[in-house]
Amino acid sequence: MCFGSNLKGEDPSSRLNGDYEPNSRPVDQKSSGQLGTSVKMPNEYAPPPGPPPSHTEYSPPSGPPAGHYNYTPPPGPPPSHHDWQTAVPDTSLLPPPPSMGNQQSRKNNATEQEAEQGETWCQQNPLTQPITFPEAALEAISQGNIGLMKPRTYQGTLERPRPGVWAGKTKTTSPDSCILSTVPLYSVMAQSPLRTGRGKTAYYEVRIAKRNRSEVSLAMGFAAPPYPTFRLPGWHKGCLAVHGDDGSKYINDRWGGKDFTSSFKPGETLGIGMRFTKRDLSAPPAYDDARPQTQAQTPLDVEIFLTRDGSVAGSWNLHEEADAVEDLPVDGLEGYNDLYAAVGTFEGVEFEIVFNEGEWMYHP
Repeated sequence: MCFGSNLKGEDPSSRLNGDYEPNSRPVDQKSSGQLGTSVKMPNEYAPPPGPPPSHTEYSPPSGPPAGHYNYTPPPGPPPSHHDWQTAVPDTSLLPPPPSMGNQQSRKNNATEQEAEQGETWCQQNPLTQPITFPEAALEAISQGNIGLMKPRTYQGTLERPRPGVWAGKTKTTSPDSCILSTVPLYSVMAQSPLRTGRGKTAYYEVRIAKRNRSEVSLAMGFAAPPYPTFRLPGWHKGCLAVHGDDGSKYINDRWGGKDFTSSFKPGETLGIGMRFTKRDLSAPPAYDDARPQTQAQTPLDVEIFLTRDGSVAGSWNLHEEADAVEDLPVDGLEGYNDLYAAVGTFEGVEFEIVFNEGEWMYHP
């Protein structure tokens, strides 16, 4: 802000007696008179002897100037010649970022009230401990002679035309339902790699009828008991599945799942498997081991894979890098609980569930 027109250092008092001329000398009022009157001049001044102060001689210090010192550079090339490819780390060895889940499916969604009912049911029915099955049951599992439990909400037919194969057809009015196998495809007490020292793969296939409508209203996965049969698999704890209407994978996810594959098609044969292998916890990590830290701390590696018409179409690790906010725990799926086949249906769909290894298109 400006408080006047004077410049810094200008003395306004010099203007009080009229005009002011720079470098002018003040006039002695007593000795001033008319024109022609002499004025007394000051005495003359003689300079001191010797040269002026600016002419004093100066001798520079001995030796070269300070900037002329000799300097020997360090050995090797200058820093600008470093190998940047070695200095920059290879980010391809890092684990992939967590895949973000969808808030809802792009195809079909249950109501929030139904989701809350499923959560309440799971809270009231915690996961059960592994069961020791008799030899007859284990023999039936190995032969694929596995039965199914028809849910009360299931509307349609579900029959066994031959051992190891079940044929189902639902009505268009059929609500969400989850068909569970009567015996597990993975038994902890009999098949866990921590007990046997060998890897174990649980697998089955589902055939979609060619005359099925274009949208396949079916989901397939695995569940640790108990699981609410009025809900699709993958929506609650201890359960995972791939849904045919949107191709998303669901792992304890009652929202929209995560993008995984394309939608199922009529006439396709789909297969889903879980592969359990034992890890050597005493072995040091390899330089190329890009597995998440959560997986490195577990004694079992768990891989889930999907097949389509006899070929693997995709897979993921159960302990893949997860989002701390969106993703819920995978308890019940890590190999410490028995796991049953879980096939979900809604609306109208025609299918076959194949447990008989002799009829599989893919052999793990």
